[in-house]
Amino acid sequence: MSDSITRLYHAALDCRFDDPSTSRTARLLRSGRSKMAKKLAEEAVEVVIDAMQGGREAVIKESADLIYNLVVLWVATGVRPDEVWAEMDRRERLLGIAEKVPKKLVDDTARRKVVVLEGRRARARKRR
Repeated sequence: MSDSITRLYHAALDCRFDDPSTSRTARLLRSGRSKMAKKLAEEAVEVVIDAMQGGREAVIKESADLIYNLVVLWVATGVRPDEVWAEMDRRERLLGIAEKVPKKLVDDTARRKVVVLEGRRARARKRR
């Protein structure tokens, strides 16, 4: 999957200077970050709506649109896929693949370990 996203990223990079009248990606890139962010949010909402309605095929199609718009926004903001993968690897090392890093965590690595351990202890206490 990451290979597909990386290929999409490079294709979007290549479209930066294409004619916006013939390239949807070039048109989106020229529309500005605000418009790109709104489009990304719109696609995310469509995924949510389709998921709530139980439309599996629609969720698949809208998810592809969501990923496309995310990648275009990465291009516009100078974010590379390998930077996102590195952050995902870092989080996996801290919390495991299925966990999201809590927003309250600060960048200090020692502090992170303490917060993570405290969070795990709190969850363990709730289970008892």
